[in-house]
Amino acid sequence: MPQYRISEAARLLGVSDDTVRRWVEQGALSTTADAVGRQVLDGAALAAHARTLAQAPADPSGVGRSARNRFVGLVTAVTTDTVMAQVEIQAGPHRVVSLMSSEAVRELGLEVGSLAVAVVKATTVIVETPAGAR
Repeated sequence: MPQYRISEAARLLGVSDDTVRRWVEQGALSTTADAVGRQVLDGAALAAHARTLAQAPADPSGVGRSARNRFVGLVTAVTTDTVMAQVEIQAGPHRVVSLMSSEAVRELGLEVGSLAVAVVKATTVIVETPAGAR
């Protein structure tokens, strides 16, 4: 069973150590002691808590689609040439980069500051773990 120290949990959730400690005090998370007596959080419980925290903005497109991976965010960069374009979207902590035609950029009216939804549907998703993962 993976376990994480409070500082590791805070880093993974993008919050301060004090926030994680408050969640423990409030009963939202619970800790146990590891082999050397440090407070640790159960990895499965931490993952469940992370899901409750993940509140993506509503998809403004109103379009139904089979792809489930939608990243709502702001366009932060658009680089175009005569044929192709690179569009960067910042969706919460995630940077999503899309390559598309310059024509598509013009038709969609994409410019820095535009609200956009990156929709990802992939047949291959590569999952990695850090060296020495629990």
